[in-house]
Amino acid sequence: MLINIKTSEANKTVVTELTRKLFPQGGPENFVARVALSYSLSKGIRFESVEMVQDSRGKEYKEDILFGSNRDLYVALVCQHYGLHHSDRDITKYLKMHIDDGLERLYKIFTDNPRYSGFDFLMEHIERGTDILEQAEVQESVRNSSQNIQKGAFAGPVRLRVGKQLNSEEPVEVEINNKEERNNAHTAVAGSSGTGKTQFALEILRQYSEISGGAINFMYLDFKGLKQDDEIAMRPFFERTNTTFIDAPKDPFPLNPLAFINLINEKERLMGISKFVDIVTTYAPRMGPAQAQVLKDATREAFADAKSGEYPGIKDIAERLFAVTGQRPDTLTQIIQSLSDYELFDSQPHPNLDFLNKNYYFSLSGDLDKTVRFTATFLTINYIYNTFMNMENAPISGDYQSLRYVLLIDEAHVLFKDKKSHALLESLLREIRSKGVVVMLLSQGIDEFNQPTFDFSSECENAFLLNIKDKNLKTMQKFLGLSERDATILARSMERIEKGQAVSNMKEFKKGELFEVGQFWKSL
Repeated sequence: MLINIKTSEANKTVVTELTRKLFPQGGPENFVARVALSYSLSKGIRFESVEMVQDSRGKEYKEDILFGSNRDLYVALVCQHYGLHHSDRDITKYLKMHIDDGLERLYKIFTDNPRYSGFDFLMEHIERGTDILEQAEVQESVRNSSQNIQKGAFAGPVRLRVGKQLNSEEPVEVEINNKEERNNAHTAVAGSSGTGKTQFALEILRQYSEISGGAINFMYLDFKGLKQDDEIAMRPFFERTNTTFIDAPKDPFPLNPLAFINLINEKERLMGISKFVDIVTTYAPRMGPAQAQVLKDATREAFADAKSGEYPGIKDIAERLFAVTGQRPDTLTQIIQSLSDYELFDSQPHPNLDFLNKNYYFSLSGDLDKTVRFTATFLTINYIYNTFMNMENAPISGDYQSLRYVLLIDEAHVLFKDKKSHALLESLLREIRSKGVVVMLLSQGIDEFNQPTFDFSSECENAFLLNIKDKNLKTMQKFLGLSERDATILARSMERIEKGQAVSNMKEFKKGELFEVGQFWKSL
């Protein structure tokens, strides 16, 4: 079988531009096609049909030029990905689709992140490709061309007062959305229980809301759950910031986790359904391909049976799933049954278009099964991720990136420990910043940030380190991204750190030096 491929017409110029970006010292354009193919496959993207292939009016690649001596390797990757025999006639179409898909994704990465070099990309992505391929999940956002959800943005400077200098009233401030000073506004906060970490996070959320006049909204995602006494203590924050407290499963989340899926375009709808199925099957243990297919079929039927312009809910999927399985108790039916019975999510057929324009504190009861809590958490994160990724980029005004939203994930170290969560969290951190979304990660320690496949703290330009139990200097230095010279100051500071104090990597303050962090209760 001879494999000659032409990219789409839209990607013809993209090939040239990416070649210049990836190989500034010069390199043949077939290298970019190979990288694009590998990158698309590594993200776990699966095209439902070869009919999704784009036009062939772009850059042409002959088989020997495109693959060199590694033809069989690339063909094997596609065969493994789709379960095809090496003689299948559709292999050429799948190769072309993944090359076009990879070119589009690469182009978007470098367009959204002009400081991101080809060397950075190759170092961070290619080595992890095989690991992600083995998971075969759809981890990136899926397109929804029919989405009509919009979210305004705050275009001015967001200057946060993060604390004050020790033994002084001199404020310590950071211009969080200044593009000249930092690539993103993502923030990592680490501190043991009782160090003031939560009150610091609440104070930062308060300032985002008040500085922007309510234009920047937020979600505090707490999947360990608030106890009744903690809820009472939080009421001043809820009232001050006009935050709605959702105590699940007592109260349902006011969103339908299926509402990110396209209702009109069949191809986009199938990709969205695959994404939903991937999340459920990823965070539920011991679920095989057969169960995943049953869930996919049940979800397709639920969408097909829904009225025009309306979304099915988890309960609709559960009913169709049980009709097939006879409600036999297995991992799949148990997780869907739990999501349905607890009514964790809104079952309304129309998406809540006002959801992102309000502030929420989502509390998932710690009494819920861990699998249910993890699945509900990632369905929520996925909804936010996909919804924003289908919006236009937040505008840049002068030196400032406009901001729309803050997603705060508490107890992030628990998610980091689960390898299945890494790919989605990585995509969230890398891609959503261009949409004006800030991700705040709160953790009790710093070891979990640095995983074998990805260093989460490296994607958070702003890091705050309160008192922690394990004060390994190298680990702390890496978390904050400090030089050897600053490490000496850091070591001295962490020896004498007290409750309510922190060190940071802010450019606006001496790196490694202690300061007193802001606390919400002090602003009352």
